[in-house]
Amino acid sequence: MAILVCGGAGYIGSHTVKELIGKYEVVVLDNLSTGFPFLLDDNVTFVEGNLGDERVLDQLFTEHQIDAVFHFAANSLVGESVVKPLMYYQNNVAATVTLLQKMVEHGVNKFIFSSTAATYGIPDRDLITEETATNPINPYGRSKLMIEQVLADAAHAYGVKYVVLRYFNAAGAHASGEIGESHDPETHLVPIVLQHLLGQRDKISVFGTDYETADGTCVRDYIHVTDLANAHILAYEGLAKGNLANEVFNLGNGAGYSVKEIIDVCEKVSGKQATVEYADRRPGDPAVLVASSEKINKVLGWKPKFKLEEIIESAWKWHSK
Repeated sequence: MAILVCGGAGYIGSHTVKELIGKYEVVVLDNLSTGFPFLLDDNVTFVEGNLGDERVLDQLFTEHQIDAVFHFAANSLVGESVVKPLMYYQNNVAATVTLLQKMVEHGVNKFIFSSTAATYGIPDRDLITEETATNPINPYGRSKLMIEQVLADAAHAYGVKYVVLRYFNAAGAHASGEIGESHDPETHLVPIVLQHLLGQRDKISVFGTDYETADGTCVRDYIHVTDLANAHILAYEGLAKGNLANEVFNLGNGAGYSVKEIIDVCEKVSGKQATVEYADRRPGDPAVLVASSEKINKVLGWKPKFKLEEIIESAWKWHSK
């Protein structure tokens, strides 16, 4: 039996594939719009194609004995989603509906979905649980929440068994140093800071210094990408054993770090000094986003292994190469 990893040539997808190899047969579907084939091992079956292409999906489900789908494929830039909302609803929502339709047709019923903290919007509390109200404020977050709602309906109507994983700020690189975070354009704080410290950017821009936080900058919850990958595997194994179905879990460290703290740790790890430019707040940036992962710890025994400095050390090792 094989696991189909949609978006498996992307950042989180490729790290999950790395953890799956040796345990399961892995088939990757990716259109390489944001993914990179060099992130994949040679012993992975790779198919280049679009998630919404019925012909490609029929071929995949016919030629491979797929037991479950891990779904990472999505457009994920908040700002872009505001100016191109229809693209996000087409590529994220409509394509996922096509994928689910083909799963149902081919008798595949296990689905692990890569969701996001953006489904919560601007929450009214600092520590976010799965019971915190979902109120996304941009098309990206809305597209992810729509898929969650589609999954609930598909479970009721067709017996699809799913796990939704809402993650916060993924960071870091694989312990081997072979794969890491690579986006074009890069929008995530940790790689942006490290690229600057490597001389690839002139400066770092910090947006907002007047938030109600200890140092005035935004606070976020950072989670190592391998910890995220292992949560997906635990979720799949829970579905396969019949121990759970149709669950939503947050994935985070349960602790927040400010933008200034991230820059400080990056400087410490690299031994280099950053040039920082302070700018006005960006619209829609909450002051604090920190996840409670108590539920997934209780249900699946998952807890993050990597501390912040270890996360940034692994990223520095990757970017330095």
